[in-house]
Amino acid sequence: MGRLARRTFALAALATLGAARGAVARPGFPGPGSARAVTEMRGMWLATVQNRDWPSRSGLSAEQQRAELTDHLDRAAGARLNTVIFQVRPTADALWPSPYEPWSEYLTGTQGRSPGWDPLGTAVTEAHARGLQLHAWFNPFRIAQHADLSRLAAGHPARRHPDWVVPYGGRLYYNPGLPEVRAFVQDAMLDAVAKYPVDGVHFDDYFYPYPVAGQSFDDTAAYAAHGGGFADRAAWRRDNIDRLVRETAARIRRIRPGTQFGISPFGVWRNAAADPRGSVTQAGVQTYDDLHADTRTWVREHWIDYVVPQVYWHLGFALADYAELVRWWARTVRGTGTRLYVGEALYKAGAAGQPEAWQDPAELSRHLTSAAAHPEVSGHVFFAAGDVARDPLGAMSRVIADHYGQPANPPRRLTSPVAGGGGPRSPGRGT
Repeated sequence: MGRLARRTFALAALATLGAARGAVARPGFPGPGSARAVTEMRGMWLATVQNRDWPSRSGLSAEQQRAELTDHLDRAAGARLNTVIFQVRPTADALWPSPYEPWSEYLTGTQGRSPGWDPLGTAVTEAHARGLQLHAWFNPFRIAQHADLSRLAAGHPARRHPDWVVPYGGRLYYNPGLPEVRAFVQDAMLDAVAKYPVDGVHFDDYFYPYPVAGQSFDDTAAYAAHGGGFADRAAWRRDNIDRLVRETAARIRRIRPGTQFGISPFGVWRNAAADPRGSVTQAGVQTYDDLHADTRTWVREHWIDYVVPQVYWHLGFALADYAELVRWWARTVRGTGTRLYVGEALYKAGAAGQPEAWQDPAELSRHLTSAAAHPEVSGHVFFAAGDVARDPLGAMSRVIADHYGQPANPPRRLTSPVAGGGGPRSPGRGT
């Protein structure tokens, strides 16, 4: 299907939805007889690591890759979403011509080989043409999904600076404890912000890596060099990630004022058993303790414009109840100026091996109904684009029918962040 045909199809789909519910055909704009459009986040993640959502496989032609990308954007517009969070630096690589890092292997199958076009530049232009915001999604410290430096492209920064690298859990990571690493990854990521009018900069839940049983993340030398003055290594690690967040926020403001900065952490900051300020949960991972990411502080200090906790459990789940976590996050953002969007596990709907609740096409719609009881919730983001496309259980269609009958304008940045010095265990989505 050609670009014009896909665009026509998307608008026709919107018109059909509008006719069925008296709503409008264009996302983000009120139509005849409709109420003024609300402002809320209606987003989806578009993951590229390991070709999760796009491109469908490496090695496609530039024309095929472009067509698949615009299909995802058309589908987002047709579903009355208003924001796409596009993964443009999945593994210390780039989906734009970067002077810092090689082209991603997920495009051509060979890291460093040009795909012959500019995916990020195209995504920004085409998203804006459809009334969508485009947030550039970066993974700061992951280098590779394997542990072999020699497999990286010749000239890769990790090969030039092996002292920056920590092997862990069969993968390679940059060491967040090195100031030169934090400076470099910011340079590499913010090159995209300088070059393209992206609407947001987005980090996911990976800071220090998720724990691997029987292994330790070897940053002993960095701790000896830079950890003086901290009570313990954990406090030093949290400070390293705090510095990354604060410094990135400040640099975004300088490079492209008005660009939003958001983070989508694992849904549990700390269990109440570990900290009375925590949620009434029994999660096997806590971001504060295990990923050394003090997400509550980032929100409370308004270092970020928005937070999208990955609340990837069903209503009533005993160890991490969706309703309890949304309540906790609503209390946490209250009065801070940091917007709260809820990350939704669309990928679980109808999936084999998921609990009975996820076999009900109405479960996800009930999430939005439940969250609406909290005025602090300003929208939802769905993982992920491939699941929006497949929608095997009809859960996304149910959300659209129940909650997205009217268009919604995407939130924009209003204020600048403050410049400052057997249960749920893993995120499950593998991005």
